[in-house]
Amino acid sequence: MSISHIRHELSQLETHLRKEIGALAEINQVSLDTEASSLCEIIEVLTKATLCDNPLFLKLTKLDAAICQLDIGLYGLCSDCESVIEPERLAKDPIEQRCENCAEQYEHEHRQELRLTH
Repeated sequence: MSISHIRHELSQLETHLRKEIGALAEINQVSLDTEASSLCEIIEVLTKATLCDNPLFLKLTKLDAAICQLDIGLYGLCSDCESVIEPERLAKDPIEQRCENCAEQYEHEHRQELRLTH
């Protein structure tokens, strides 16, 4: 997959996500101009509005990370072990941040944390 193709996919995802986040902000009465704000600014506003637990927030942070990684030549590397993320994982989800092994380990640890907090 070429860098221009990846950038195009991420751009389409960003456009769609900005619309969804705009609706989320409106529902939660949060003042946010999703068209004029940078991704970092949107993340900051959602954090201050305590909307970090919303699945859209996770998608937004993963998108921001993927764009930054693409810009510095690290797109497609696992954020945990730095090995190459399986191409089929990235094809399925272009903002994926972990290889299959690290994703499984993360999910296992996250489930453990959830059990401990409840």
